[in-house]
Amino acid sequence: MSALRALTDDEDVRSISRRYFISNGFDGTLTSIGVVVGAYMSGVTDGITVFTIGIGAAVGLGTSGVWSVWEIERAEKRAELHRIERAMLTDLGDTRAQERRTSARKINAIASGVGPIIGIVLPLLPFLLHGVVFSLLEAVFVAVGIGVAVLFLFGAYLGSVSKQNVIVAGVRMGLAGIVVAILNLLLPG
Repeated sequence: MSALRALTDDEDVRSISRRYFISNGFDGTLTSIGVVVGAYMSGVTDGITVFTIGIGAAVGLGTSGVWSVWEIERAEKRAELHRIERAMLTDLGDTRAQERRTSARKINAIASGVGPIIGIVLPLLPFLLHGVVFSLLEAVFVAVGIGVAVLFLFGAYLGSVSKQNVIVAGVRMGLAGIVVAILNLLLPG
């Protein structure tokens, strides 16, 4: 457990994981907004269908996040290890340095996969309450609102990390959700 703690305390590991989490969470949230508005505009009549379609997107983007980052970081960490080996004129296979890179890759891949799942599933939740609490149109509005809020939180978090105005950073990210909703209303399909 102390090795995991040391990795999560490592600013390089946190920075890379944060980038993957936010980037893929951003993609997932925008995908979710597109799915819910597109499903409504296409005539889908029940919330469970919208939810199920969205879960399919979550599975796809979550798997993509984990798999792609696993392979990207595998290549990058190996290249980094080879550079160090050449500089030190020694083989670092089966060492703590190699083990640390493998563990960091796991953390990066998990962060990359969790981001889009959160970004997709949270906006889909109102569709589970279709017919009980919300009409389908109300569920769409609530879903877009949740998506914009999630994007705002991603932006505010990045603003806090970079010592920027968190409100401005949050609004910049949240605006993307509104743009996607409007584009889905205006574009055919």
